Amino acid sequence: VDNANAPIFGIDIHGEVNEWNAKTAEITGYSREEAFTKPLVSTFIVPKLRHSVQEVLDNALQGNETSNYELEFETKSRETRYLLVNATTRRDAENNVVGVVGVAQDVTETAKHDRAVAAMANELRQLVDTANAPIFGIDVDGNVNEWNDKTAEITGFLKEEAMGKPLVSTFIVP
Repeated sequence: VDNANAPIFGIDIHGEVNEWNAKTAEITGYSREEAFTKPLVSTFIVPKLRHSVQEVLDNALQGNETSNYELEFETKSRETRYLLVNATTRRDAENNVVGVVGVAQDVTETAKHDRAVAAMANELRQLVDTANAPIFGIDVDGNVNEWNDKTAEITGFLKEEAMGKPLVSTFIVP
């Protein structure tokens, strides 16, 4: 566990860290000694996700495990690391629940890339919508699939009215 490629961390039934492998220490910047016995959620999870992460852990403590849950760890240097986690119930030899173990995959670079692409797409959408020139587009069948604010202003047709309609037969005067 300690030398695994994946971040592995665990909590006891009180939510305190009792497992923290080398990969988790590398990713978070917190050593095993710094993490042990600290409350996982309030210490290492970003504030906006604490409630939902606590629910996932509480469910796992009840035997209801969760797969592929994305959470955000706050590192010692105040960076955010995105982890895709499987939360598994940990049991003792008598099958009593003794905690939760999380086996994770660091998806930080993918998450940052996805967020950057979404931000760029949003900026482009705003640019098209607010351009001071009419911008419209059609799909391969000749139906309107783009209609910016200036086109609506000039034609008098709202975007909602134009979308999906055949451009030539609906909007071009013979």
